[in-house]
Amino acid sequence: MNILQIVSFIAFTLLVATITWWKLRKADTGSQQGYFLAGRSLKAPVIAASLMLTNLSTEQLVGLTGQAYRSGMSVMAWEVISAIPLIFLALIFLPRYLQRGIATIPDFIEERYDKTTRIVVDCCFLIATGICFLPIVLYSGALAFNSMFHVTETFGISQHTAIWSMAVVLGISGILYAVVGGMRAIAIADVINGIGLVIGGLLVPLFGLMAMGDGSVMHGIDILTHDHSEMLNSIGGSHDPVPIGAALTGLILVNTFYWCTNQGIVQRTLASKSLAEGQKGALLTAVLKMLDPLILVLPGVIAFHLFQDLPKADMAYPALINKVMPLPLVGFFSAVLFGAIISAFCGFLNSACTLFSLGIYRRIINENASSEQLVSVGRRFGLVVAIVSVLVAPWIAYAPQGLYTWMKQLNGIYNVPLVTIVIMGFFFPRLPALAAKTALFFGIVSYIVINYLVKFDFHFLYVLACTFCINVVLMLVIGYLFPRDTPFKFQDAFAVDMKPWKNVKIASVGVLFAMTGVYSGLAQFGGYSSRWLTISSYLVVAIVVIYLIIDKVRQRCNPPLNSVSDIKDNP
Repeated sequence: MNILQIVSFIAFTLLVATITWWKLRKADTGSQQGYFLAGRSLKAPVIAASLMLTNLSTEQLVGLTGQAYRSGMSVMAWEVISAIPLIFLALIFLPRYLQRGIATIPDFIEERYDKTTRIVVDCCFLIATGICFLPIVLYSGALAFNSMFHVTETFGISQHTAIWSMAVVLGISGILYAVVGGMRAIAIADVINGIGLVIGGLLVPLFGLMAMGDGSVMHGIDILTHDHSEMLNSIGGSHDPVPIGAALTGLILVNTFYWCTNQGIVQRTLASKSLAEGQKGALLTAVLKMLDPLILVLPGVIAFHLFQDLPKADMAYPALINKVMPLPLVGFFSAVLFGAIISAFCGFLNSACTLFSLGIYRRIINENASSEQLVSVGRRFGLVVAIVSVLVAPWIAYAPQGLYTWMKQLNGIYNVPLVTIVIMGFFFPRLPALAAKTALFFGIVSYIVINYLVKFDFHFLYVLACTFCINVVLMLVIGYLFPRDTPFKFQDAFAVDMKPWKNVKIASVGVLFAMTGVYSGLAQFGGYSSRWLTISSYLVVAIVVIYLIIDKVRQRCNPPLNSVSDIKDNP
């Protein structure tokens, strides 16, 4: 360990904690709305920062960089394709969620289908959060910190003991944020850490390129594009972790689950001040996702050049940071990573508290529970989930394949069946609860059989795409044979202002073409003739950006008339 590294780490961490405490000192964290949904007060920049920090935790930084170390830039599909589901969130999912004023996705499941279906979904979320997602966040964070702070060598302990110890420290820190402060504390800390993560995340490939080019970034880029051009190709082949066909089928479904129905993510947007703010936040997040190839994937390709003998691919990111970053910046970036870990851990832990309190506890154990009781029960349950996660985390080291692929495969057990019943519930109002239960059962069982028991030679994303199609047909058949007596209708709960952002559709077009430009620009390294597609895509993006800027200026120069006094003053 180095004293400058430790001092810079502690200084930035204390700065974030102090600002969060100052902002939170007069906030409402004791009520149900205040603790679980930040009083429905979040604006677009805070929503986007919080979404990005929850998403960009160490399971992304460590796991995705490890995949890129082995397979190149094509794994960026996990991140860049997210633009499509985020557009779905802004245009389709969020208006329906906010209209109903729900606090959890299972709230909608219960309204649309029935209580039993809701409880099944609650249990799926809670099991996946406590046994899969949170332990992976803690393990990947412990792996990174063990490498960056040389815990094993400094204290003379085994790697297993070091990872377990770091997982305990991270778990306790997460508990202090999530269980005590709730969603508002998480969101405030996310804004600060988000700035640091973008800065630090972009510095890693910058210093990496300088290391490749003996101090020259341009020379490093030249080496990268000539010596490793095949690894810069964005189009995945049949033997890559994400083949292009899987990216445009099963991956879109997986990402739709993650961004549109995953409680840990969607809870940020459910706390929106208005529909317009939520839509802006979702699309701003989609824009920020275009930076992910630089922050998450390019470091893996750089590490491939610098290190040829890493024992595990998941060691690529922490090894790169240790080699190329100046020591004070290692401490700063360690603090940013700490914030990213805490954000993801807190976000999903808070969501687990929400699901248990508002779902299991209030629906089964105590239907007359007060708001204060629900918050108290949620905090205690969060403590239990955090302890379980800490105990499970060290054993993830024995996962049979890379961290990121293993996590995605495990989540595939329940994510596509869930997103299927939500989507079908939106557009087919006569589908009965029986259709949802059948789809959940069939989707979960068939995926486990095909992916883990029978071992067909199919990419798991293709399996998920097939499962989705079969589930859709199955639900339609059951809906035809046993339709609901009355069609389901969305009714306004008047929870927030439901006026949509007037530019949401044109901004969505800009995001879609930006995604296309990122993909087609890198596809040239794979020998694809995509130059004109790239140029035309970015031209459309430029037109959309100019339009949005002009519209914003016009609004400021000609503010809307909102009151009778305005009308009298401006006849």
